Amino acid sequence: MDDLRIAPLVGIVGCLAVLLALGAPYVLVEDAGGVGLYYGSGAVNPLLAALFAMVTLIALAAGREGRSDPAMAAGVALVLGAAITVIALVWALTARVDVIAIDTAHRWIVAGVSVLVPAGSAWFARALGLV
Repeated sequence: MDDLRIAPLVGIVGCLAVLLALGAPYVLVEDAGGVGLYYGSGAVNPLLAALFAMVTLIALAAGREGRSDPAMAAGVALVLGAAITVIALVWALTARVDVIAIDTAHRWIVAGVSVLVPAGSAWFARALGLV
């Protein structure tokens, strides 16, 4: 198994899963203003995690394809992946679920899939021999 190809792919899939999970309420809920209120009700807005997920996705893809230094890409992805997970977890613990009609498990799904990003990034760093 080629860890240098699969490990960043796990992180990329995690980034896409975070973006998909955070974008789902905009598609599933009719009241888009309610979604903004839902995301703004926690201690931190999880859309910051979406921004970090986009940057991490680019870093992992560039490191995987050798377009940037893989060690630098793995380090950036690991730090941003940890930030994504912390942001998602803090938001999941503090968000109000009564502001829109959405399943209460949504916030835990976001927090759960966010773990894939630092896991894939750590695996990539280990495959490069950095840790």
